Amino acid sequence: MGENRKALAFSGRIVMVGFGSIGQGTLPLLLRHIDLKPEQIVIVTGDENGRQVAAEYGVAFHDSPLTPANCRALLEPRLARGDFLVNCSNDVSSVALIALCQERGALYIDTCIEPWAGGYTDVSVSPEQRSNYHLRESALALKRPGTPTAILTHGANPGMVSHLVKEALLNVARDTGHPVAVPKDRAGWAQLACDLDIKAIHIAERDFQVAMPRKAPGEFVNTWSVEGFVGEGCQPAELGWGSHERHFPADGRRHAAGCKAAIYLARPGASTEVRTWTPLGGAIHGFLITHGESISLADYFTIGSGERPQYRPTVHYAYHPSDDTVQSVHELAGRNWQLQNAHRLVKDEIVSGMDELGVLLMGHAKGAYWYGSRLSIEQARALCPHNSATSLQVTAPVVAGVIWAMRHPDRGVIEPEEMDYAEIMDFIRPYLGQVVGEYSDWTPLDGRGWLFEEDLDRDDPWQFKNFRVV
Repeated sequence: MGENRKALAFSGRIVMVGFGSIGQGTLPLLLRHIDLKPEQIVIVTGDENGRQVAAEYGVAFHDSPLTPANCRALLEPRLARGDFLVNCSNDVSSVALIALCQERGALYIDTCIEPWAGGYTDVSVSPEQRSNYHLRESALALKRPGTPTAILTHGANPGMVSHLVKEALLNVARDTGHPVAVPKDRAGWAQLACDLDIKAIHIAERDFQVAMPRKAPGEFVNTWSVEGFVGEGCQPAELGWGSHERHFPADGRRHAAGCKAAIYLARPGASTEVRTWTPLGGAIHGFLITHGESISLADYFTIGSGERPQYRPTVHYAYHPSDDTVQSVHELAGRNWQLQNAHRLVKDEIVSGMDELGVLLMGHAKGAYWYGSRLSIEQARALCPHNSATSLQVTAPVVAGVIWAMRHPDRGVIEPEEMDYAEIMDFIRPYLGQVVGEYSDWTPLDGRGWLFEEDLDRDDPWQFKNFRVV
């Protein structure tokens, strides 16, 4: 699946739903790696954004916002058996699209499980029903034997990071003298994580990109979808809840049904901060934004079941976005989470910086191990047009997933953890800049305890209460 391999032949149509920064960055990669004519691709999106990019590649562009009322009428004539729906949208129900693809015999992929517009902030439903946990359970309920492959949540994170975790586990095993064959199944991977004593996994990201002009008062600036980030930032904070945890959060809530691998906090993710570490960022505070991988990874690496299994790591996102985005979030919070009147997605305006995105595995014999991608804006632009460092870390995994589904067309609804990590990483590695692994003796207790912080668990630094910023 690598950069120099022959393009994969595909005779069907590709329907792209949504064409913001991720859709625009995905299109040139699809045409590069899959043997397609432009007339085989059609874009259905909610606004005029991206029309010029579609025209550059000769691809049909339809400015037709999808709603529960018109979704089937707009998509059914464009989807037949063997076609592919690539979902890069916001505010369009992933579950509705997957169900439609199953009926039509079409393949499917998305980068996150989305509700219909307003679903993230609908106060008429409970926070639990607005959670990624609930959305995931709804999507997994569509698993049907023999149905076309429908890949859930296969961008950078969720998506690529699940494959990075597996590579990181093998690296830690090698470096700690724990010789092991590559596990063959879910039980084998969970046992490896348990044997290595992995207590916590952060998706630890520091976005160093800088755009000009800088953020103005009353403006939300982001290096990827503004609406997408604000939507997930207003969902409850969610995390996979590890078997080693002994301090349940006062604002923590358990789920009544489902896999029981995760909990949520009774507060928005964008108002919840945690301590984390990346090699270039060092010790940083990140937002505990809800993400699908927090649940799917915790579930995948569970030994046992229920709320108190034999083994499960704590898993969550720890995201330090660009400095202008951090300012935008603080301003958003001051507005009681009402989006600023002006918002700006920056791509061409980015003048410097990189996105450092990886997984931080903690608790093993060497302490902490970060493994991931350092991709600069200059590298991203040289590797593929219409991409920033942030978007290319998403779009390359999207296309890797598209190719994987074309080669494995009958797997039904499937998550990244269930796919062949090596096959996916073979494709995306050339698009990740530097892929780096670095050990650290950092813990969330470093330098703590002298500023009114007595309520720490010093017996186990990897307790969630030590990571949380209060």
